[in-house]
Amino acid sequence: MDIGLVGLGKMGGNMRTRLRDAGHTVVGFDRNPEVSDVESLEALVEALPSPKVVWVMVPSGDATRETVAALGELLGEGDLVVDGGNSRWTDDAANAEKLATKGVGFVDCGVSGGVWGLKNGYALMYGGSDEDVAKVQPAFDALKPEGEFGAVHAGQKPGAGHFSKMVHNGIEYAMMQSYAEGWELLETVDLVDNVTEVFRSWREGTVIRSWLLDLLVASLDDDPGLDSIAGYAEDSGEGRWTVEAAIDNAVPVPALTAALFARFVSRQDDSPSMKAVAAMRNQFGGHAVRTGAPKGGDAEGEVGAPLSPESKKAGAGSGNEQAES
Repeated sequence: MDIGLVGLGKMGGNMRTRLRDAGHTVVGFDRNPEVSDVESLEALVEALPSPKVVWVMVPSGDATRETVAALGELLGEGDLVVDGGNSRWTDDAANAEKLATKGVGFVDCGVSGGVWGLKNGYALMYGGSDEDVAKVQPAFDALKPEGEFGAVHAGQKPGAGHFSKMVHNGIEYAMMQSYAEGWELLETVDLVDNVTEVFRSWREGTVIRSWLLDLLVASLDDDPGLDSIAGYAEDSGEGRWTVEAAIDNAVPVPALTAALFARFVSRQDDSPSMKAVAAMRNQFGGHAVRTGAPKGGDAEGEVGAPLSPESKKAGAGSGNEQAES
């Protein structure tokens, strides 16, 4: 298929490569001319045959809303916009409604896979009508991991995909926090001789084995005490949104909430357990920590950079480039 891709950052750039490797024609646009295929959004739309499909991978919030609005003016009847960034699910209905007045379809897609998605594929959770999903299905098939699972049409209503991805990230918070607290306890008590090997042994045959555990072991292999990493971990917008949605719907999520608040604690003191959380975030997503790039990862120069005062002040991530996964 022919598809336009707006936003060629850590995930968007790798997604363009994976789509092209699968035989699809991708026209990419980014504000960075060094990675962009065309000079403008208008040129991207003009380069696509009809019906046109444009996938947006830019930071959530105003950047996504403005991009979708601009595409609404450039696209026509039967065309489609896919929002694959980390937009808040409540934005999707509004974006879909605005595009519908132009006869343009809308699909929201939560994407997980981080810097490893190029090799392993991306977990996809998408929402929208069957008709609109069908228009972009070849791209979904190319981006998803091999095998039976890894992609789901989460619902017909706009927002179903991003809501699913939001809850996914909330669960991710709690899983990482559990591993991190266990690591701190094992390190603190003067009893276990090799904490890294204990975690490595859990990778086979136990009920707590997971990819996050694999990534923590990789971090511990590189730095057994995680001494080179500050005990500070950012939170993405989706972690906060998960807790807010739970409050709005009276659903108790104490583990997810505690994991979110633990990250706030990390900004007050140098937390040992947050070193482990920061290490795992660096491994799967190339998120900035005070260390080098993950083994086998591709952080495009961002990993290892100190967190800016602006990002600390903002607290929540701003979309694709600060995506939790």
